[in-house]
Amino acid sequence: MAPASTIDTVAEPVRPKKNSLDLPEPALQRLTKAGIDLSGGYPYRPVAPLYLQEVYKIRGEERHYQDAGARADKSKKNLLSAATKVTDLTTHIGTEIEGIQLKDLTPEQRDELALLIAERSVVFLRDQDLTPQKQKELGEWFGEVEVHPQGPQVPQLPGVTVIWPDLQAQDLGRTSTFRRPGGASQWHTDLVHERQPAGITHLHNDTVPPLGGDTLWASGYGAYEKLSPAFRAFIDGKKAVYRSAHAYLDRENPGAGPKFVEREHPLVRVHPATGWKALWVNRSMTVRIVGLDQAESDLVLGYLLDVYERNVDIQVRFRWTPGTSALWDNRITIHNASWDYGGRHPRHGTRVTSLAEVPYFNPNAPTRRQALGLLDEEEKETLGVNADS
Repeated sequence: MAPASTIDTVAEPVRPKKNSLDLPEPALQRLTKAGIDLSGGYPYRPVAPLYLQEVYKIRGEERHYQDAGARADKSKKNLLSAATKVTDLTTHIGTEIEGIQLKDLTPEQRDELALLIAERSVVFLRDQDLTPQKQKELGEWFGEVEVHPQGPQVPQLPGVTVIWPDLQAQDLGRTSTFRRPGGASQWHTDLVHERQPAGITHLHNDTVPPLGGDTLWASGYGAYEKLSPAFRAFIDGKKAVYRSAHAYLDRENPGAGPKFVEREHPLVRVHPATGWKALWVNRSMTVRIVGLDQAESDLVLGYLLDVYERNVDIQVRFRWTPGTSALWDNRITIHNASWDYGGRHPRHGTRVTSLAEVPYFNPNAPTRRQALGLLDEEEKETLGVNADS
């Protein structure tokens, strides 16, 4: 890594060695300016673990966690007063902030940003002059940064994952198509198999297609609120099995074939900063509901996933521009990267994910709409809430 004094100096880009793909020019310029040593190749690839037992040992013990948003000033005055414009993109999810550089945030502003993300689920900031080093530093403020055992990383920066669809397609040995886009083009949530799954994820895209390539997010607060009170009561407190995206061999029985890391977590969880309930399922990695027969579990999960994915009023679709950062909370969202640009243009970014608490449920926690006083008369009547409250 270059000395700090040279970070902002624009050097002549040196294309990485041992790389069969051309690094997109905006990405190359950004990494070079940041002083990333590309001479050994890009990206850096860790040696992936082979056995399931090895993966369970990674972050297998409970770790201390304090949510940055829980210690923030509730008014968020330090953050919002520094912005030139703050725009809510939909009623229920998504906010865009202008006039702020993430690299320059004070500790108070970082905490308030975490709270805003917890309230609005995903926050966007365009035109960010952001090095991967500063991106990782911000991620460490929000929690322990996840170092992916299989993910391609920025050299010298473990925990800064490279998001490069062309590279992913090459690694998998298959080409995405219109009918089978693959990759992240399905609703999912990151790292649900962890003992302490993902909190805030920060994706900074330095290279984006000129048309298409949007990302969609859906609100877990809103999905839970779409359910009837009786159905909420049925799923409250229940747990589900969540599995890893990657499979591994069982050291004790390698002949049994690949197996996934699996952990049990609540179907409905409470965010520690807001105290609001959110539905926490995703089609890619939620396997079954504990205590139900598989047929029963499939039926219930299918309905929950449909509620989450099909209600467009609790979703936001974001159009990227180069140099944009999106920060979202995996505890209260699912997301989907659209492949509508057809892979005809390069796309490249860096991602940092901060791990959060062990998921928990509190039966006395309110919904978002309850806490904000947004219930309509039908909801109040159904819930038995006083009309004047």
